[in-house]
Amino acid sequence: MMPALAEQEGFAAMVLRLRAEGVTSKGLLNAVEQTPRSVFAPPLYKREAMSSRMIPLECGSFMEGYDLSVRILNALNVKPGQRILEVGTGSGFTAAVMARIAERVLTIDRYRSLVAGAQRGLEELGIRNVIARQGDGSNGLIGEGTFDRILVTAAFDSLPRSYTDHLVSGGVLLLPIMVTEKECRMVRITRTGSRFEREDLFSAPYLPIVPQLAAYL
Repeated sequence: MMPALAEQEGFAAMVLRLRAEGVTSKGLLNAVEQTPRSVFAPPLYKREAMSSRMIPLECGSFMEGYDLSVRILNALNVKPGQRILEVGTGSGFTAAVMARIAERVLTIDRYRSLVAGAQRGLEELGIRNVIARQGDGSNGLIGEGTFDRILVTAAFDSLPRSYTDHLVSGGVLLLPIMVTEKECRMVRITRTGSRFEREDLFSAPYLPIVPQLAAYL
């Protein structure tokens, strides 16, 4: 873990950068501040955990830049008492932050080693309301019911119906969609009864989703 002072300075700098974009939620920022990001960063990159650059992880994955991860969480707008599904565990940082606010977080990833790394970080911070599981989330998650919020961190060519079926009325799905061959954007889907409202938000550097579990990693 980084020294506490460095974590505090990195957090304060991030807040200043994102304030101009309207990221001011006290609940979210308190949850972020309580979650040392360096816990989830690989050993070689702990000193860069508070930066806005992407950090490489195992299995060809990456940890979003600090600013982007908080911007995504702000767009998801997690509330107390909610059930959250995250498809693409990555480092485990976003699941940890969401768990500070929500009642329960289920996070899945096709790579066993990423799930194990996230679990170590969650255990180190004493976070108990996250279930981290190896799973194939490319077609939704059969048998887990519905969720108030769904966050997907791998890109699709078009909106997958399987995720919208998992949303409660009033629920929000946030996922990256390839809007051109080279541009990926975060898209927010809000369900109201049987209606779905789509908002295209901001560019994001996510990779295309890969179906099925990874055989070895």
